[in-house]
Amino acid sequence: MFTASAQYYDRLYATLKDYAWDAGQIAALLRRVKPGCRTVLDAGCGTGEHARLLAADGFEVDGFDLDPAFVQIAAMKHPAGRFFEADMTDFRAPHRYDAVLCLFSSIGYLQTLDRVRLAVRCFREHLTPGGVMLVEPWFPPGRLDLNRVVRNTVEADDVQVTRVSRVEVDGRLSRLLFDYDITDGAGTRHVSEVHVLGLFTHEELLATFREAGFDVEYDPVGLTDRGLYIATLP
Repeated sequence: MFTASAQYYDRLYATLKDYAWDAGQIAALLRRVKPGCRTVLDAGCGTGEHARLLAADGFEVDGFDLDPAFVQIAAMKHPAGRFFEADMTDFRAPHRYDAVLCLFSSIGYLQTLDRVRLAVRCFREHLTPGGVMLVEPWFPPGRLDLNRVVRNTVEADDVQVTRVSRVEVDGRLSRLLFDYDITDGAGTRHVSEVHVLGLFTHEELLATFREAGFDVEYDPVGLTDRGLYIATLP
């Protein structure tokens, strides 16, 4: 996961992702699909940026992540929220929510459809009647550009972080290879991360959500051109 880079995550993605726009779109969508939507659980919440912005828009937002560093950052960023460390496939929160979010392709980290099914069941168990689940998928098989190499550099507070990323595919798994050069007062150090995400087809995800009892609407563009599943309970 983001073990090597958690403390620099917000600096990098502030230049790559418009969280404020995302949050505005999510808020409008939740209010359209479930009028009166108030409570939200952010699964795979990362550093809590979506949670913070949605809370500022009037929602009550909790979240969880597998990465303890992200949970700590999210809790500091949004103290009114309840954040905890957990796996999407097997978690227990003491509350039910009007909406469960699984954004920024976090669902891909589950790697297999069997684990996606387990996660979707957990999401359903934590929804109120008529609740809504928003899932932003990872890319399906055949869509990733294996020749693409992306380099991003950010500087802030006398720290410079350069990340070079590329992707490999092995069957139904993709590997994101991240190499970082981090320069601060102590000098420059190099760290690497490998992120493994499953490649699921649109039809597989649709079938999984429907098998769990959801009615599903699909937006092929979504928030980041990866699509968005809007799944509601009857």
